Amino acid sequence: MMLVSSLRRASHAPWFTSMVTVVLLVVMLVAGALGYDGFLSPQVMLNLLIDNAFLLVVAIGMTFVILSGGIDLSVGSVLALTTMVAAFLLQNWHWHPLLVIVTVLLMGAGFGAAMGAMIHYFKLQAFIVTLAGMFLARGLCYLISINSITIDDPLFTTLSQTRLELAGLFISPSVVIALFMLALAIWMAHCTRFGRAVYAIGGNENSALLMGLPVGRTKVLVYAFSGLCAAVAGVLFSFYMLSGYGLHAQGVELDAIAAVVIGGTLLTGGYGYVAGTLTGVLILGVIQTLIAFDGTLSSWWTKIFIGALLFVFCVAQRVISLGALRGKPAGSAKAAPAGA
Repeated sequence: MMLVSSLRRASHAPWFTSMVTVVLLVVMLVAGALGYDGFLSPQVMLNLLIDNAFLLVVAIGMTFVILSGGIDLSVGSVLALTTMVAAFLLQNWHWHPLLVIVTVLLMGAGFGAAMGAMIHYFKLQAFIVTLAGMFLARGLCYLISINSITIDDPLFTTLSQTRLELAGLFISPSVVIALFMLALAIWMAHCTRFGRAVYAIGGNENSALLMGLPVGRTKVLVYAFSGLCAAVAGVLFSFYMLSGYGLHAQGVELDAIAAVVIGGTLLTGGYGYVAGTLTGVLILGVIQTLIAFDGTLSSWWTKIFIGALLFVFCVAQRVISLGALRGKPAGSAKAAPAGA
């Protein structure tokens, strides 16, 4: 009975979904190792990061948005727009590749900041504003070109083909960039005033205002960071595909949201772990790898499994929210953790 009682109390804790995510990842890896030879080989595990580096970067930005109590549906379209602008500037205007990268990163950050300003200062719903941003960015892609633009710039080609080898294994430069962004985001979330303000706003925006926190500036910066991450992911995707195309990254915004939720961040905002997003991305990658190793299942089963997992985690988050409400005195405000 004590064990059951302890599990019941734990199930109401916000960190419970993060713990479940880690356990689920371990179970899936063990199941893959038992079912398929070579599944747990080091290079297969590194391939998870190589293939999902751009998704990890997008999901990092999405984590901050969801922690603040918002949502960003534009990230996939911003990623595609980044590939198109980069390809056009490189192939048609022959800009220096480093100048192109800086330009598209500033473009992504500015696009996100504009949406954040509209959300805060005009009191608009984040869903509507970012949905408009999604259509706008995707439409701008087709103003540039309705066809794919191939990238043959030497720097992009070199980065696309480079393998960083160690002890017979290899990773791509994109993995290094993605892990750097992850480390930067963890530091920002848990070791800076900006991160503490993000958690506080997600916990209760009115309380954050009463505490004197810069709510407006923080919300604008959150969406600017999300746009920056989408642009970085677009650069990584350009390395990966060596092309710009308006149809790139369709549905990536939904994959990013799925990774964040599965990683343990509450959709209501105010609680979550940036590191948990890595676990969420890895789970999505493991599902794809399991299906690839099986060889008999359609790739659409990936979406089915992800959908089922999302249902489970949404129910778990609802249970956590109800448990937290029962544990509070009447009229108390939703507490905002300082980050873990």
